[in-house]
Amino acid sequence: MGTIRLTMAQALVRFLSRQYLEVDGKRRPFFRGVMGIFGHGNVTGIGQALEQYKDEILFVQGKNEQGMANAAIAYAKQKNRLETFACTTSIGPGALNMVTAAGTATINRIPLLLLPGDIFAGRQPDPVLQQIEVTHDYTVSVNDAFKPVSKYWDRIVRPEQLMTAALNAMRVLTDPAETGAVTLSLPQDVQCEAYDYPEEFFAERVHTIDRRPAAPAAVARAAELIRGKRRPLLIAGGGVHYSGATDELVRFAESFGIPVAETQAGKSAIAWNHPLGFGGVGATGTLAANRLAAEADVIIAVGTRLSDFTTASKTAFRHPQAEIVNINVNAADAAKLDGIPVVADAREALAALGEALRSAGYAAGYDKAELAALKREWDAEVDRLYAVEREDGLAQTRVLGVINEFVDERDVIVCAAGSLPGDLHRLWRCERPKTYHMEYGFSCMGYEVSGAFGVRLAEPDGEVYALVGDGSYLMLHSELVTSLQEGRKITVLLLDNSGYQCIHNLQRANGSEGFGNEFRERGADGQLSGDCLTIDYAAQAAALGAKTFRARTAEELRAALNAAKAETRSVLVDIKVLPGTGTDNYESWWRVDVAEVAESEKVHAAYGAMREKLKTARPY
Repeated sequence: MGTIRLTMAQALVRFLSRQYLEVDGKRRPFFRGVMGIFGHGNVTGIGQALEQYKDEILFVQGKNEQGMANAAIAYAKQKNRLETFACTTSIGPGALNMVTAAGTATINRIPLLLLPGDIFAGRQPDPVLQQIEVTHDYTVSVNDAFKPVSKYWDRIVRPEQLMTAALNAMRVLTDPAETGAVTLSLPQDVQCEAYDYPEEFFAERVHTIDRRPAAPAAVARAAELIRGKRRPLLIAGGGVHYSGATDELVRFAESFGIPVAETQAGKSAIAWNHPLGFGGVGATGTLAANRLAAEADVIIAVGTRLSDFTTASKTAFRHPQAEIVNINVNAADAAKLDGIPVVADAREALAALGEALRSAGYAAGYDKAELAALKREWDAEVDRLYAVEREDGLAQTRVLGVINEFVDERDVIVCAAGSLPGDLHRLWRCERPKTYHMEYGFSCMGYEVSGAFGVRLAEPDGEVYALVGDGSYLMLHSELVTSLQEGRKITVLLLDNSGYQCIHNLQRANGSEGFGNEFRERGADGQLSGDCLTIDYAAQAAALGAKTFRARTAEELRAALNAAKAETRSVLVDIKVLPGTGTDNYESWWRVDVAEVAESEKVHAAYGAMREKLKTARPY
């Protein structure tokens, strides 16, 4: 067996460039490239290796470590987890900036390879610049902070360790059930150390994802349960998209007349105007879907974690005989809500369960007229909200209506945090899969702009729109510059309502008068009670190099959208919206605990209401 002498960093880069993924007989490179920001902890190691192999693997220069990692997550999510980027940083603060992104990837089950530089394994220059000294344990560095948010973590302290670490990393990254953030901590001296690596380590390696079939006994148990039910409800989660099961989901629903509701990650699995498509479910769900959930006697949950938003903090499914069938490739998710687990690929499981139900002659017991009436009622409500006119300014639902009417069915919207996810989950009308890109597992503020850049890398055609509030935009917008540098146009639609209005609304709904969430000057009373800050986001984005527009009316917004579409470089549209003009909770609830004792009678009343509502929730 021949060998080749390379530094550990060179070996890693060469290894990454030769990894492939195969699903359903289609093979593709797994790593689209490497995103990075260089510092003393990686520039002469990984940086040198990327320069040496620049013709073999793409390098994208990030502007913020969390931002570039968010972009990598968005790329992988949009590609249904079949491709991703690796992300490299220096040590210390550069590395720690990616911890939030690691949590975002892991909670959303998205493959993300993180390569943070680390302190010297040899320790000769200790304490090196940016090293936190843990005096009771010198094996610890800031990179240990990645452990709780990584699905696999390793520190390479000898160059030969790379081989087993890299293979383990690929095992996790390509596992549909266990994927998430993988962190390989790379001491800066070890990155530069040479080793005689076996040539076969760099052979093209194909990682095949074999679709996991459903166990016949599990299908039989699920079919037996469903056969005795008359009001089933399908809930489509992100796993429907990742398994490419959207067509199978619609076929299943049509075969048995079962309505479909969607999680944030599952939205766009079925077209909004399909007779069986009832939109979002749960705390941010539609009135139609929430009523169906409340009366369903069986929930068929496909590829969802059944989080508190989807289940309305376990109050959504109120039928006394309601039971759960969980179809999920992840066994832990399949066990949620004490349901019947079908641990399998979503597409395979739906096909097998459909065959079993067809053989039994099953059909749901819904009256078509009932479903049609529910759908008409909700469509009329969306139309009403989209058409809201205010003399004092733009309502948020009106803004979304103008945008939704304008975008092409192929265009992709990207969002993550604030009040927009709730409004979009309820109101946004999708016609095609993968046109609704919502990061709501972590609801990570600042994901929107960087996420839109990642989506644009994955989707070269059509338009990509980042829908972002002013609070989230201020958190992180640096990859707007990267989109300009790379010539990858995104359009940022910034809805400015002067603060963290989503949480401001949550406060007031639970007894508070509102405190610390609006962007106000400090007033004469010493509190943040003065005038709202005046911020010209268009001017700021223009200074970065983006084309910008301002909109204060629906007409100005339409004109801005038309002008933005004609541009070839990234655009920001600064849209001023009125606070508190989003949607309500349509017969739904989300548990946020309230102070048990307080001077305010409103808080006391809110606590009592919360305790009463909790009595209607499932305990586990």
